[in-house]
Amino acid sequence: MERHDDKRYQARRFRNIIHSLILIAGMALLMSLCALIIWGWSGVLWGLAGAMLSFAIGPRITPGMVMRMFRARPLADSEAGELNAIIRALSERAALPSVPKLNLIPSPTLNAFAAGKPDNAAIGVSSGLLEKLTLREVAGVLAHEISHIANNDLWIMGLADTFSRLTQIMSWLGVFLFLFNLPTVFAGGDGIPWAAVALLYFAPTFGSLLQLALSRAREYDADLEGAELTGDPAALASALEKLERYQGNMWEDMFPSGRKIPMPSLLRSHPPTAERVRRLLEFRPPASGHARLSPHGQPQTTGLAPNNSRPRYYWPGVWF
Repeated sequence: MERHDDKRYQARRFRNIIHSLILIAGMALLMSLCALIIWGWSGVLWGLAGAMLSFAIGPRITPGMVMRMFRARPLADSEAGELNAIIRALSERAALPSVPKLNLIPSPTLNAFAAGKPDNAAIGVSSGLLEKLTLREVAGVLAHEISHIANNDLWIMGLADTFSRLTQIMSWLGVFLFLFNLPTVFAGGDGIPWAAVALLYFAPTFGSLLQLALSRAREYDADLEGAELTGDPAALASALEKLERYQGNMWEDMFPSGRKIPMPSLLRSHPPTAERVRRLLEFRPPASGHARLSPHGQPQTTGLAPNNSRPRYYWPGVWF
């Protein structure tokens, strides 16, 4: 069955696109208002031009470069043939033009993320994730990431992140200019539009909320579409519960040397795990959908890479 012939898939995809357009437009409007307050209409044009330029430069950062930032390395069939076979099967089901390259991150932190676009993508999985999850659960995680790639979620979230960062920069600049001009105001200068100051101050918060709403919508859809690809919603649900159990230790987060969830991450800016699990367990893949992909056993990780528990420093924190 071609996934694009599924009416339910098409309806959910259309709703996803409309929802994303509304949120992206909201973030662009927020950034434009900040630019208007600081520089006027010319500032709006320069702000939008800067956003487009930043986003245009983004594709020059290849998936391989992103993986090397996390010291990841590609896994050949001789090392992880079973995992590569799963990725090939899922990519075919998702109708991707090319198969994403599987990369191993030498870290005990449970993490997985994708980078790139449908015709040139990579998926990174940590050695900790391969050690803690079963092969069936790893297949669910890989299907989730492939759904992100197939739906161009990485492109959308990259655009949202660009607007969010520019809004934050403008907010800092606007508040700084306000504080710099306070002596003039107190000396009897022009009045201050306090509503504009408040907007500049709270703009990063509003932008983060819009970005979070966009991320959550994309995550819910990636969960369900990944479940359609495997025909096994319980696999990803089980993986998410394990990730929550191993990564959600509040005591570790209280110490600077604690294991931090790196960015990007399967748990970054995501909806509550319990809600994701509930939706997955209630989800029933269409009867005419893909055959169930449910491999057994543990991933073969012997000799792939030792866990390096020495803390490594990545913005904005420390993780192992």
